[in-house]
Amino acid sequence: MADEIPLTRNAVPQARAEAIRDAVRAISSLPGDGAASRVPERADAPALLAFFSDPAVSAPIYSIPRPLTPENVEAFIASHRQGQAEGRSALLIREDEVGEVVGYSEFHVWPQWAAGELGGALHPRLQNQGAGGRGALLTFNWMFDALDLDLICETSALDNIRTAKLLERIGFARMGEIVSTRPDGTTRPSIVWELTREAWRARAKA
Repeated sequence: MADEIPLTRNAVPQARAEAIRDAVRAISSLPGDGAASRVPERADAPALLAFFSDPAVSAPIYSIPRPLTPENVEAFIASHRQGQAEGRSALLIREDEVGEVVGYSEFHVWPQWAAGELGGALHPRLQNQGAGGRGALLTFNWMFDALDLDLICETSALDNIRTAKLLERIGFARMGEIVSTRPDGTTRPSIVWELTREAWRARAKA
């Protein structure tokens, strides 16, 4: 995860930061889908690798393990399991009725600033149906409430018009640009977006 984000950094009391870490440790599924999503284990690496191997899933997302190998996906899962134990990240997968991975969500949290980032993707057959946007709205609201965050930070590729339009529609403010580093060391220019809890609440009341 890039050290450049979030751009806005407001320190919170230690006790609150610890409470946020505890909330991250307790993550077991996404809001609104019951047991449909779960924290993956090492044995899920082949299914997650197959999901990531579709360019329609992996191409826009810089945090996906690269190069895509069974070992790197296993390490990706292990890294997030360790991050969740430490209260700073989480990884969830969603499967269909036959056990195929059809979606994933990735959380990075900075408890000391009450800030977090959400990443994720849906299987191509589920894209362009509005499910991603609805899921993002539910998850952002859950991040502010259940994780007690003050700020959500997102990044998008300069040419990712669909994501930019979604974030603008939700109420994210464009804050600037950074260079995001992929796991294999390659880089990607990214737009940084931020949404405060106050702006989210104001939007909900409008």
